[in-house]
Amino acid sequence: MNQNVQSSSSRPESFIPKPYEEEKTPTYELITTHLSFYIIIIFGHLRDLLTILFKPKKRMYMQSQNGYAPLINSGFEAFYVRHFYNPLRDIFNRPVTDVPSRSIKVFQRDSYDKFETYVKTGEVTECLNLSSYNYLGFAQSEGPCADAVEETIRDHGVVVGSTRMDAGTTDLLVETETLIAKFLGQESAIVLSMGFAVNSTSIPALVEKGCLIVSDELNHASIVLGARMSGAVIKTFKHNDTADLEKVLRNNIALGQPKTGRAWKKILVIVEGLYSMEGTVCPLPQLLELKEKYKFYIFLDEAHSIGALGPNGRGVCDYYGIDHSKVDVLMGTFTKSFGAAGGYIAGRKSLIDRLRLYNHSSVYAEAVSPVVLKQIYTATKIIMGEDGSDEGKERIYALARNSKYFARALRKHGFIVYGSDESPVVPLMVYYPTKVAAFSREMLRRNIAVVAVGAPATPVLKCRIRFCLSASHTLEDLERAVEAISEVGDRLSLKISSRHP
Repeated sequence: MNQNVQSSSSRPESFIPKPYEEEKTPTYELITTHLSFYIIIIFGHLRDLLTILFKPKKRMYMQSQNGYAPLINSGFEAFYVRHFYNPLRDIFNRPVTDVPSRSIKVFQRDSYDKFETYVKTGEVTECLNLSSYNYLGFAQSEGPCADAVEETIRDHGVVVGSTRMDAGTTDLLVETETLIAKFLGQESAIVLSMGFAVNSTSIPALVEKGCLIVSDELNHASIVLGARMSGAVIKTFKHNDTADLEKVLRNNIALGQPKTGRAWKKILVIVEGLYSMEGTVCPLPQLLELKEKYKFYIFLDEAHSIGALGPNGRGVCDYYGIDHSKVDVLMGTFTKSFGAAGGYIAGRKSLIDRLRLYNHSSVYAEAVSPVVLKQIYTATKIIMGEDGSDEGKERIYALARNSKYFARALRKHGFIVYGSDESPVVPLMVYYPTKVAAFSREMLRRNIAVVAVGAPATPVLKCRIRFCLSASHTLEDLERAVEAISEVGDRLSLKISSRHP
C-alpha cells in the first residue's frame, strides 16, 4: 500500500480537514464555452426552421392536432434535447452487463439514422469501471454478502408482496433497522425501498405550510422535489457557504412568514454530506454552530458519504469526529457503499415513529425486498467489524487511499478537479459539451468506462467527467487510468489548471 496516502482511520481526534477552494474557470474557457453554446443554438434554430419548411411531419408531435395541445413540451427543453443531447446520446445510457465491480462489460452500439436510434453491434467490451457507485466494493456476485443473499432467497423469497403498514414488516426489516440505528448511534431508524423517495416523501412528512426550508443550492433533485411537495417556504443559500446561510436565516427570521409576519413554525436546513457532482463535503462543524445560534433543525443527506467517509465509514459526523446525535435527521441510501438499494432515516424514536405513519413510502410503497435487506444487513455487519474480521476496515482504508491518490494524480497532471481529496467522487472539469463527448468516446476506446455529465445535472457551462472510485480498484488500475486520462487530456487540451501548470 502507498504509505504516502494517509488512511482516514489513522487520523487524530483533532483532525480538521483543509478547506476546499474551487478553482475558477479560466477566462478563455469561459468565453469559448459561451460561444460554442451560442453557435449550437443559432444553428439549431436554423435547422428547426428548415425542418418545419421542408419536413413538417417530423415536428407534428410538437404542434396542436385535432384540438389537442401537444403532449411533448415544445419549449427550450425540447430544443436542448434535439440539438445538445441527441447528437451526444451515444455517451449516455450505455447498456452494460455483468457485476459493476472494478470492471464492467459495455455493449457497443451504432446509429444509422442520425442519432435517432441505436442498435447493438454484438460486440461487448470489458472496461475498467470508473462509473459505478460501488464505493466499498460490495457489488459482488460472490463472497459473504452474496452467500447470505442466496440463503435468504430460499428462506424468504424475493418479494414481500405488501406495504410496510399491512404485511410487510418482516423480521429481516426489523433487524436491519435496529442494526442501522446502532451503526449510527441513534435511537431508531426506518428503512425504505427507494433512495430517491426517502427524501421526496420524508421532507413533506416533517415540514408543512408555515415552515421554512433553507436548502443548499446544489442539493439533489429528490430534496428539491420533497421540499416543493411539503408546502413550506423554500430559500436557498450558496453552496457550502455558511456566511450566506447565516444571512438567509437572519433575513427570513426577521421577516417571518409571508403576508402575516408570524414566526416560522419550524426551520429546516437541508444539506448533503458529500455532493455527488462536486465531490465537496459539507461544513458540518460550522452548521452546528449556526444551529445553536438560530435554533433550526438539520436534515443531513448522506447518500454518498455514508460508508465512504470517516475512519469507521459512518459518514460526515465520523469524518469530523462529531457525535451523530447532534444532527436531527440523518438520511442515507444503500445504493452506493452497501451494494444494495433503498435508504434510511435515523434519529430520535419520536421522529421515526412519526415517519412510519406519515411517510408515503412507508404507508403506500412496497416494503423492502428480503434479498436487499440481507445485502444491507451483511454489508453493515462487515463495515462495523461485527463479522469477526477486519474486512470492513480494509475496504474503508482502500477507498480512502484510492480517492486521495487519484484526485492528487489528476491535479498534478494539470487538470481542474473539484472536490475534497477524501471524496470517492472526482469531477474533472471539461466545460465544452463536445469535449465531454470526445473524452468519453476516447476513454471507451481505451477500455475505460466513465460518466459524462452536463445540464441539467450540472450548470450548463460546467460540463464534466465524473469518476467514481471503489475499494475494489487496485493502484495498478488507477495508474493505468491516470495515464489514459493524461493522454486524452493532451489531445483535447484539458490541462488548463493554473495551480499545477
